[in-house]
Formats: sequence, C-alpha cells, structure tokens
Amino acid sequence: MLMTSEWAIILDEVDELSNMILSSEQAHSLRHAYTAVYKDEELAVEIAAFQRMKDHYEDVQRFGKYHPDYHTIMKKIREQKRALDLNERVAALKIAENDYQDLLDEVSLLIGRSVSDAVKVPVSNPFFASSGSCGTGCGTGGGCSCSS
Repeated sequence: MLMTSEWAIILDEVDELSNMILSSEQAHSLRHAYTAVYKDEELAVEIAAFQRMKDHYEDVQRFGKYHPDYHTIMKKIREQKRALDLNERVAALKIAENDYQDLLDEVSLLIGRSVSDAVKVPVSNPFFASSGSCGTGCGTGGGCSCSS
C-alpha cells in the first residue's frame, strides 16, 4: 500500500482525535480516580490481596463444590469484593471507567456510521447498542432485533 496524501491526512486526523480523547474530561477523571486508588497504600494492598484470592478462586472453580476449600474461598472472595465495592475511591474509579468507555463507544459509533449505517460496532453500553449497533455480537441471528 502506498502512502498518499489522503492517508497522511487521515493519520493526522486520527492523531488529533486521539489527543482530543486523551485530553477529555472523562480521561482526566479516569486518571485522577486511578491515582486516588493506587496512591492509597492500604487500598493497594487490599486490591493485591483480592487479586491473590481471585487467583485462588479460579483454581477452586476448576473443581467446583468438590474442592475442599470451596465454601471457604467462595465466602472470602465475596466478602473481599464487597469491601472493595463499598470503598468510595474504588466506586469512583468504576464510574470513571464507565464514563470513559461510554465516550469511546460514542466515538466508535460515530466513526462506524460515517462509513456506513450497516457497520456493526461492538459497544459495552446497551443504550448505544439499541441505536443501530448489534452490541457485542449477539450471535442469535437477529433474535435480539438486530439486523444481522
């Protein structure tokens, strides 16, 4: 493929769009929330402990209820997840992540529609999926009312 002036213009516009996204309010909020969570050493230790428990949980899941630690691990992982979910900083981080993902979904849909209305754009938010996208690829052959 040869580099033409059209491709150079497109690449410049892509760089500009990327810079706009990275300088958006959503990106700033996400960076701020991420820093707030991982700057707190106590919270970072809790998250690391949860990750270790999650790894152990995945090992237990291979054997299901027949694993000797099944009930203990299931209870501990739920308690740790609940504690993290109730933390204000973690909740703010999740909200910031969702807002940023919504921004990316909107941009993706705009780009997809600028090509063709028939372009299927995978999105994480069902609000955007109902407006002409097929979500994450339902695979039902149109059973979800998409036009696949």
